[in-house]
Amino acid sequence: MTTRPDDAVRVVTAQRQVAAGADQIFELIADPARQPAWDGNDNLAEAPSGQRVRAAGDVFVMTLTNGKQRENHVVEFDEGRLIAWQPAEPGKEPPGHLWRWELEPVDTAHTLVTHTYDWTRLTDESRLPRARATTTQSLEASLERLAAHAEGSGTVAQ
Repeated sequence: MTTRPDDAVRVVTAQRQVAAGADQIFELIADPARQPAWDGNDNLAEAPSGQRVRAAGDVFVMTLTNGKQRENHVVEFDEGRLIAWQPAEPGKEPPGHLWRWELEPVDTAHTLVTHTYDWTRLTDESRLPRARATTTQSLEASLERLAAHAEGSGTVAQ
């Protein structure tokens, strides 16, 4: 793959230690119906229940806050440790951006969570402004909200 000069800014990452076990956190991520509650991008409206991701190759459907639907193609999966998907319009191929969650147990009650948005392979020019607007701060907001749910409070101080 050819490297472009701006590839470094096309991969946005945030990391946080969460006071919960990796399996507990993973359940919040791998069940799409639970994702809107902790989405720091305020982009996810809802997902039908019963779509719990079990393997690479799974596809789950999400409704965005703008009312559009996305089919999310799971491309990386390791139960309790790693999940990544590429969103696409229904019936179309993913345009090349990827959301990844990596969980590394620190001990039984603490997990290092890394959240990455990678748009190095994004080919749809119309999506570039939105991709550029996805910052470390928005990923950190998701991590903060996810931590609040995993740690039991379910709310985030404003």
